[in-house]
Amino acid sequence: MTSVDTVSRVPALGVRFAALLIVSIVLMVLDHRQNHLQAVRQAVGAAVYPLQVIVDSPFRLWEWIREGTTERNQLQLEVSRLQAERLLTNARLQRMTALEAENARLRDLLEARDQVRDEVRVAEIMAVDANPYRHNIVIDIGELEGAYDGQAIVDAAGVIGQVIETGLANSQAMLISDPSHSLPVEVNRNGLRTIANGTGEIDRLDLPFVTNNADIRPGDLLVTSGLGGAFPAGYPVAIVETVTRVPQEPFADVTARPAASLDQVREVMLIWSAEDQPADNQPAEETPDE
Repeated sequence: MTSVDTVSRVPALGVRFAALLIVSIVLMVLDHRQNHLQAVRQAVGAAVYPLQVIVDSPFRLWEWIREGTTERNQLQLEVSRLQAERLLTNARLQRMTALEAENARLRDLLEARDQVRDEVRVAEIMAVDANPYRHNIVIDIGELEGAYDGQAIVDAAGVIGQVIETGLANSQAMLISDPSHSLPVEVNRNGLRTIANGTGEIDRLDLPFVTNNADIRPGDLLVTSGLGGAFPAGYPVAIVETVTRVPQEPFADVTARPAASLDQVREVMLIWSAEDQPADNQPAEETPDE
């Protein structure tokens, strides 16, 4: 290609550019005034739209994934926070329930104490014997506060047991359900006297010495008879549950359920009565001043 050809093409390109520029300006003026190219723009937009969607799809997908992940993380954090608050609320509610139950028990003990003529003192159970064949507990009152071996222990519902070994600051007690424990009782309805033995089961006592013709029936209340000196008379012990008359046998098969919930009690009362309180535990009489 010669330099003459190159020079001859330059004006042609300039003319074309000028012509395109003039045409563009004319079309813009006509479109602006009379909107002749609206249909053309719509057609071009419709043709280009799928391409725009394809180009924009990766960005929209990434934004959707990012927003979904963020919202999921926020939801997980919110769920974790709500679960922690629920556990804390449940723990507080359980504590309040326990405090309400404890207050109810203490109110029952105070009401029972007002009804008892003997001197009593409230004690708390510190430990329970883990041996399944021994129903023993440890209470937080000992010799320093006047506890003594054989002392009766009750709660608001009835007899619990008695002290079997005293220490300086605490004492060990045996529940009436212990297999080695026996308690003189009488039927509150008619005064029938018998013995209630522990069975090793927390909710059952046996009455092995009730004759077949004895006047005893399910539902009868058994109370302490006062015999033997360990327990003052008149404290509830158990409710008769079953009475089975055995032919050709001298004694009936009688079982009773303790009046107190021996496996649920938390606070108990120790009893000092005038009959069984040792002399060294009784308060000294004041002497008049001379």
